[in-house]
Amino acid sequence: MSKLSIIIPCYNEKENIVRIVKKVLEVPQYEKEIIVVDDCSTDGTRDILKEQVESLVTKVLYQEVNQGKGAALRAGFAQATGEVVIVQDADDEYDPMEYPKVVQPVFDGTYPVVYGSRFLEGKREGYFANRVANAFLTLLSNLFTGQKLTDMETCYKAFRREIIQSITIVENRFGFEPEITAKLSGRGIKIHEVPISYYPRTTQEGKKIGIRDGLRALYCIAKYKK
Repeated sequence: MSKLSIIIPCYNEKENIVRIVKKVLEVPQYEKEIIVVDDCSTDGTRDILKEQVESLVTKVLYQEVNQGKGAALRAGFAQATGEVVIVQDADDEYDPMEYPKVVQPVFDGTYPVVYGSRFLEGKREGYFANRVANAFLTLLSNLFTGQKLTDMETCYKAFRREIIQSITIVENRFGFEPEITAKLSGRGIKIHEVPISYYPRTTQEGKKIGIRDGLRALYCIAKYKK
């Protein structure tokens, strides 16, 4: 059976982390390696991970300093052993049951990297301001990378393991998204997109990306251009 490594960066997700891990476990098609990376949570998430999650997953990594999603992913990618690696946020915005759409083309060897797009085929998922910001950042990224993406900022990114482990990730926060897109493009890798569902949450509900991350994304698009 094909082995899929699922990397779950986690920060202050005490309300969601058990639920999302159980959803990942329910995905039937693959042998799963689940690696949760706690980014120094302060809301009780660490206790939940130790008491309820460690026995369910392959590994839980505990960061001693809060650094951000990119740093958590960097730690998780380094530990992955599956043929294909996918990113899963520790909330309910993305549905793990859609993994096959994203990862199977990578397992089949059709594409080395696949992104799950929230906006492909005319979908209008998410809040208006977030859609506008994402569309702008994606367009600018495309101009620098030569890609034709509709959703550069998506969580669902699947890679051949040897590809993601061969790339040095510098960005510690959400700059990971434009950084990895630029560095893949610099290697001449064409990123394929497939449509996925999306169930957005608000800042009040725990969404962590903000204006400063958007500004950093602009910087990263230019910094890491191919």
